[in-house]
Amino acid sequence: MLTPVTDPEGAPFWEHARAGRLHIQACADCGTFRFPPRPCCPHCQSFAREWREVSGHGRIWSYVVPHPPLLPDYAAQAPYNVIVVELADAPRIRLVGNLVARAGARLDSVAPERLRIGARVRVVFDPAGLPQWVLERS
Repeated sequence: MLTPVTDPEGAPFWEHARAGRLHIQACADCGTFRFPPRPCCPHCQSFAREWREVSGHGRIWSYVVPHPPLLPDYAAQAPYNVIVVELADAPRIRLVGNLVARAGARLDSVAPERLRIGARVRVVFDPAGLPQWVLERS
């Protein structure tokens, strides 16, 4: 199982994720969301920052199904997907994860044929707090 490598800037993201909430760093002066977390706002150069909860809804912006698997420890779950999700509340923010059937499901729980650019998804969290994504019901 993958575990996040945290640094002082990103630690709050993982703390919120372990609690089942998706928070994104934002500039406390101009309000611009930024990810990955960093000390300075790329928009206004302010060092003021805060963490804002977002809805966790988004759309698949891109995806790949690696052949062979990118991570040897995950070969038993191949083929699995890796998706890039554009957040609905912060369209310039894109997060990488996996599309799964339910929180904590195996990485191969969604058939590759079900992946579509633009598909609506929402965040769920595996038991370790790693963000994953599930398809929204239409």
